[in-house]
Amino acid sequence: MSTYLPTIKQLQYLVALHEHGHFGRAAEASFVSQSTLSAGIRELETLLGVTLVERSRRVVRFTPLGNKVVDKAHRLLREAEELSDLVQASGKPLSGELRMSVIPTIAPFFLPRILPRLRKERPQLKLYLREEPSADAVESLHHGRADCVLLALPFPAGEVEVEHIADDRLYVAFPKDDPIDLPDTIPPAMIDEGQLLLLEDGHCFKDHALEACDRPELRTNSAVVGTSLHTLVQMVDNGLGVTMLPQMALDAGILHETDVVARPLKSKNAAREIALIWRKNSPRADEFRLLAEELRAG
Repeated sequence: MSTYLPTIKQLQYLVALHEHGHFGRAAEASFVSQSTLSAGIRELETLLGVTLVERSRRVVRFTPLGNKVVDKAHRLLREAEELSDLVQASGKPLSGELRMSVIPTIAPFFLPRILPRLRKERPQLKLYLREEPSADAVESLHHGRADCVLLALPFPAGEVEVEHIADDRLYVAFPKDDPIDLPDTIPPAMIDEGQLLLLEDGHCFKDHALEACDRPELRTNSAVVGTSLHTLVQMVDNGLGVTMLPQMALDAGILHETDVVARPLKSKNAAREIALIWRKNSPRADEFRLLAEELRAG
């Protein structure tokens, strides 16, 4: 067995460089100087006796072997995280550090309601939040950058455990008086395919909204997109079309100081499931279930 083995820090530097594709951004994400990160990766290459990264002034390119080492490093770092989790799970529940990724169509509407109470009732919990789209959040979970993820289902998340938090009903939002006589609930057939405003690709809420409508032509003809639900509301308020909104956004006052009118979507799939997920067989599973209880109480 080799006396000299890669360190956790060296592997973390390598994974950060692979993720960010830039020495400066990787160093910033690792909270070290660029020279420290670069030296750590060179030490790793010297230790292994191979070149993992091809360097030039403008491009950082991983060698084929470098990519394989990164894949293995992800697994090793995740094992190290689980070792730490095992020790932490033996202590007081919901104490110490916990890193949770939250998707953008949940974070600004749900978290302000539950965080003050959580801080008050769980003062020993150091909750680090990261807002990112579903695909990135799931990747963070499986690569060990996040301990758990608060997201909306259905979404392909791989081998995870799931704890239901809430059902979040979908609404259709119209400009004021357009049309003049709105029914109490809106059937999908009433949505004008040329007027529907959606979130840009990468937001799972877009897919949830379209699946709830069950009209494939809406996906094809929806050419106007927004970067956030707040942007979509402003577009609707200015008469540019109609959009879909989750109930939690309405409850949080997203329509405040607008003339936008929202009605429930009339569909068998007119809701998304809010859920907390974590890696399967995590030693902190009981702690995450307790966190889910706290979130449901919010």
